[in-house]
Amino acid sequence: MRIEALFLIGVAAFFGLVGLIYWFWGYEQSGTAMLLGTTLLGLLPGTYYFWWSRRMKPRPEDRSDASIEDGAGVIGSFPDSSVWPFVLGMGLFLVVLSIVFGLWLLAPGFALVISAAVGVTVESRRGGTV
Repeated sequence: MRIEALFLIGVAAFFGLVGLIYWFWGYEQSGTAMLLGTTLLGLLPGTYYFWWSRRMKPRPEDRSDASIEDGAGVIGSFPDSSVWPFVLGMGLFLVVLSIVFGLWLLAPGFALVISAAVGVTVESRRGGTV
């Protein structure tokens, strides 16, 4: 996580410097606020990752003496194909379309979302298709 942390902190430093130059050169508030937001988008996760990288043991990606075998983890079972992610996507699509075409699409959208949530829960507990 150390490489990712340093990358994000570097992004924050770059956009902080650009925002500072932009503020003194352009005196424009909205662009400066956007560059400040971009700085925070790099600084917040970057400092969090850096904080965690100092408290955990180094990953194989962070060690220079690591081999490919060190990064290979336990390969478990993969879930079967399922229709429920598609149903959930269609339900959420109808919910978003209700903003444009009318609130009457909320009912079928929420019905699909709830049925997908129940379906994937039942399928995961049974270990197969519903």
